[in-house]
Amino acid sequence: MGKTRQIAVYGKGGAGKSTTTQNVAAALAEKGASILVVGCDPKADSTRLLLGGLHPKTVLGAIREDKQHVVLEDLVLEGYKGIKAVESGGPKPGVGCAGRGLITSINLLENLDVYHDDLDYVFYDVPGDVVCGGFAMPIREGKADEIYIVANGEMMSLYAANNIASGIASIAENSHVRLGGIICNSRLVEHELDLLHAFAKAIGTTLLYYIPRDTIVQKSELNRKTVLEYAPDSNQAKEYRKLADAIDSNKNFVVPKPLTTAELEEILSLYGLNDVALDYAI
Repeated sequence: MGKTRQIAVYGKGGAGKSTTTQNVAAALAEKGASILVVGCDPKADSTRLLLGGLHPKTVLGAIREDKQHVVLEDLVLEGYKGIKAVESGGPKPGVGCAGRGLITSINLLENLDVYHDDLDYVFYDVPGDVVCGGFAMPIREGKADEIYIVANGEMMSLYAANNIASGIASIAENSHVRLGGIICNSRLVEHELDLLHAFAKAIGTTLLYYIPRDTIVQKSELNRKTVLEYAPDSNQAKEYRKLADAIDSNKNFVVPKPLTTAELEEILSLYGLNDVALDYAI
């Protein structure tokens, strides 16, 4: 067995990071991989599809209850196909910093020896842009060295993706962290596929996979399951399996070259999104 692959998945809020991560984990687990998914969102909803909607005790919640007696077995639950899942959680609303809470959470998980040599994959589902030191922690502190950005053809999604690429480039100067590619979680935007190909090429990476839009995803989520579990024979399940294969076999890891705002907006304009940009500006 090779080294554990530690992967962080970033993207704009609402781009589909959690759905993508959980379905990819499910597909890899179907092939026999041993997997840990670490939810880094303060909402603690990064693993609900793997756990059938169950809301586990979060790391930060356990610390608030009794920080001297936090037990790993209370935090790490086993879900679909044996996937292990843990949620960082966040501070009480209006109190504290979620980014700093994530630092505390991941450091504690490491001290509790959550990362075992028999793991094939560790996935970090990380919210938002890499603009906060806390949310950059999984890659800044060397916890993950393989990054994927989930994006789509909407303008703000690509602004976020470019910000994330900038953060990766800065951190990569003093670490082994690299970008593995862009994953397009389609929003059916006009010229979306061509736009994502152009954006990926411009920042020096590739469009690793294009996930088509399918209502079976929403139906699965309403039933608190991944598509792999809810509709294993569906076309969308096949798409997630292909994405999992693409990640599993990926060898193309780069230090991205983020675009200036003018360069990004030029690409958006070339693919017919200049009207969208004007709408946002208003």
